[in-house]
Amino acid sequence: MKTLNLLFVAFLFTVSIPAVFAQNADEIISKYITTIGGAEKLKALKGVKIEMILNQGMEIPLEIVQLGGGKTYLKINIQGKEITQMASNGTTVWSTNFNSMKAEKADAETTANTILSNDDFPDAMLDYKAKGYTAEYIGKETKEGTECFKVKFTKKPVTIDGVKAEDVTYYYFDTENYLPIATESEIKQGPQKGQKSISTMSDYQEVEGIYFAHAMTMFGSPIKVKKITLNPVVEDSAFEFKAE
Repeated sequence: MKTLNLLFVAFLFTVSIPAVFAQNADEIISKYITTIGGAEKLKALKGVKIEMILNQGMEIPLEIVQLGGGKTYLKINIQGKEITQMASNGTTVWSTNFNSMKAEKADAETTANTILSNDDFPDAMLDYKAKGYTAEYIGKETKEGTECFKVKFTKKPVTIDGVKAEDVTYYYFDTENYLPIATESEIKQGPQKGQKSISTMSDYQEVEGIYFAHAMTMFGSPIKVKKITLNPVVEDSAFEFKAE
């Protein structure tokens, strides 16, 4: 893996014809897809396994696996005990209850909302119009000390407490290399309802021709990527609900 260094054509575009890219979300997203490896490589990707360390005063190993068709899981290792969270086989969504330590299916609303994103792998912005999503360029804004293109990305509406709600995320793309360095969305449920959820991404590195962020923050907690495996071999049983 090598550290990303992208001042090439993107710099020429931002200097010579900024008006074209500054006012067109399609162009920004297209440049982003090209920068991280291109549509052809992304479409050939069958799955990704990401091994990470979450720092919350103590280091917590995480493992995320995503495959096509909505197959996914997050495994958390706490004091040597592996706990599966946010798992789905594409139709059934489940997690481990931290109190009982038993697998529990998600409610119908959560399951329906999760299944809406089944076609998002490997990137929700890849062929986003065909998925029924929209993108709108908002303007330039400084984020994390960097000048960015701000894009409003809207997916299919989700259902919250029986009511349809917009699923909107604001992306901040570095104007030099078209990589997202931050996202911002509204928390729709729970005690923090109505507040902003902000994530940051940095340290983009190449893995077999595709670039991934290797440093992130989510809900204020830093995450460091240790290893990324493309097209991992994962048994289907890893995604299935574990009935007791």
